[in-house]
Amino acid sequence: MNLKDYLTYLISFRKITISLFVFLIISCSTVFSQNILEPIKEQNVQIDTTKFIMTKSPWGAVLRSAVIPGWGQFYNESYWKVPVIASLTGYFIYGWIHYNNLYDDNKTLYTNALMNNSIIASFYKRKRDFYRDERDMFAFYMGLTYFLNMVDAYVDAQMFDFSVTEDPVTLSPQLNIKVSF
Repeated sequence: MNLKDYLTYLISFRKITISLFVFLIISCSTVFSQNILEPIKEQNVQIDTTKFIMTKSPWGAVLRSAVIPGWGQFYNESYWKVPVIASLTGYFIYGWIHYNNLYDDNKTLYTNALMNNSIIASFYKRKRDFYRDERDMFAFYMGLTYFLNMVDAYVDAQMFDFSVTEDPVTLSPQLNIKVSF
């Protein structure tokens, strides 16, 4: 393919692309769209305008879970999740405190060994670094548990009004929604 053929190809490709773009804009324009409620209005059909009101506030659940982990799950009536979240949070806090204490002890031992020009200073340095890394991982786990606790509270509050039950006739699952008037 020489340069002249390539330039001709680019010009034709540009024209085709612009034509397609203009066609898509015109065909998707709201000027040409139909109002789907017009046939219903012509038939004098009543439209149900009752609004769905959520039973539980998703952001209220998030705020509760942010204050005390598990409180949002309690608010959403997911009582079995409260001890799971509380025990995970407690375990990660315990792990962080435990490894922080070991880190502080080995930091002191390492500093003393350096001051005394001791041979085992590198041993204490490795232990100190190991305990610091473990402590930091437990801090990450605590933060992740805290964040997922709030996400779970939000999703649980959003889905509170939905239920999936079996249809007694067909024995297939069906989605239900609770509507309050």
